[in-house]
Amino acid sequence: MTEPARILVVGGGYVGMYTALRLQRQLRAELRSGAAEIVVVTPEPYMTYQPFLPEAAAGSISPRHVVVPLRRVLDRCRILIGEVLSVDHAKRTATLSTLATDEEGTGPVELTYDELVLAPGSVSRTLPVPGLAEHGIGFKTVEEAIGLRNHVIEQMDIASSTRDPAIRDAALTFVFVGGGYAGVEALAELEDMARYTARYYHNIKPGDLRWVLVEASDRILPEVGATMGRYAVRELRGRNVDVRLETRLDSCEDRTAVLSDGTRLPTRTVVWTAGVRPAPLLAATDLPLNERGRIRCTARLSVEGVDHAWAAGDAAAVPDVTSGEPGRECAPNAQHAVRQARVLADNIAASLRGQPLEEYAHAYAGSVASLGLHKGVAHVYGRKLKGYPAWLMHRAYHLSRVPTFNRKARVLAEWTLSGLFKREIVSLGSLEHPRAEFELAASPPPGDDDKPSS
Repeated sequence: MTEPARILVVGGGYVGMYTALRLQRQLRAELRSGAAEIVVVTPEPYMTYQPFLPEAAAGSISPRHVVVPLRRVLDRCRILIGEVLSVDHAKRTATLSTLATDEEGTGPVELTYDELVLAPGSVSRTLPVPGLAEHGIGFKTVEEAIGLRNHVIEQMDIASSTRDPAIRDAALTFVFVGGGYAGVEALAELEDMARYTARYYHNIKPGDLRWVLVEASDRILPEVGATMGRYAVRELRGRNVDVRLETRLDSCEDRTAVLSDGTRLPTRTVVWTAGVRPAPLLAATDLPLNERGRIRCTARLSVEGVDHAWAAGDAAAVPDVTSGEPGRECAPNAQHAVRQARVLADNIAASLRGQPLEEYAHAYAGSVASLGLHKGVAHVYGRKLKGYPAWLMHRAYHLSRVPTFNRKARVLAEWTLSGLFKREIVSLGSLEHPRAEFELAASPPPGDDDKPSS
C-alpha cells in the first residue's frame, strides 16, 4: 500500500483553520479512501476570533464563545497540540514538540510531509522599552483579554480601599500604547465597562479614571481613513480619553510610564498593542523571506521558487494583483486571511489532482471599528459611517464572519441578553492562579514543624 499524501498545516488561526476546513471538504474522497491525510499542528486546541477580544474583555461576550474548538470543526483532520520548532523543506520534515514529548522527556520529534501550509500567524511586535517586559500587558489572546478585564476591575478595588492618594491615582490610570484596531477598540470597550462599573463604588466616579492612548504616528485607525480617524480622536477625547499623537513610550519602569513628550504617568497598567511581527518560526525554515521576515509568495499562494510549500495570512507576503502597483502586497489582516485560505485550499487540491491553479485577487472592501457600546467608525466601499450605524455594521459584519453557526447563535444570544440585563462587573482574577487557595490550605501553619508528633 502507498503512503497517503500528508498535508501539514502549521498553525490553527484564521488561515490554518479555514484552510484545513476547506481541504477536508475538497478532499473528502481522498480522505475517505486513505489517499490523503491532513495534519494540523497548533499550540492551542482552538482558533481565536480576535475581533471579538475587546467585547470579551468588556464582558459583552463570554470568552468561550470567542474561540472555536478545532477538534469539533476539523473532525476529519489529525490535530496535534504542540509547536513546530523548525522546517527543513528540502527534506520535507518539520521538527516539533508536543505535550506528549514534553511529558516523555524525549525531546522534539520529526514529522514528514508532502505538502506544507505555513500559517503560524504573528506575535506582538515589541521594542526595547525599559520595564515593558516586566510590566506590559499584551492584547492578542483570549487569555490576555480576560486577564486585562480582571486587572482593570482589580485596580478599581485597590483604588477604592487604599488611603494612599499616590496608589489610588496610579491604580486608576490606564495607558494603552498603539492606535490601531487592537489598542483603540480595547481601550474604548474597557473604558465603557469601567465607567459603568464605577457606579457600584461609593468613592470612585467615572471622572476619577484616567485613560491615555499613546500613538507614534499623527493619527489613529489608519485603515478607516483620515476623516474617520479624526472623528475617532474627537469621540475618544469627548469621553475624557487623553489621546497623545506623535508620542512614544520611552519607559515604564517603577510603575511609571514616561512618554517622549516628557510626561510621567504613575500607573499600574500599560497595555502594549503597537503592531505585530511574523512568527519567529519563519526564521527557522529554509524558505525565502522578504525584508520584513514574511514568506515570499506568488499570487497563487505558493512559496516563491519552491514546490509543495504554501503560505497565507500574516506570515505571507502575497502580491496584491488588484492594486495595479508592482510590488504591492496584501495587508496582513483577517479580511485577506480568510479569503486567501479558500484559494490556498483549492489550489492544494488542484495541485494534487494535476489541475490548474488560480490567483488570489481581492480588492480591499474597507474597515469597521468599534468605539464602545453603540459607537463606531466605518469606511466601507467608499462610504463613511460613524456612531450607531457604524457600530451596528461592525457587529453585523463580524457576526457573519465568526466561524460556525453554533458560535453565531451563541454570540447573538449574548448580545441580546446584554441589552436586556445589566453588565457583569465581576473580576475572576483567581482564575489566573487556580491552585493558590488550595496550596495555602495545604501548607502547614507557621510553627507546626516544631510541634512534637503524637
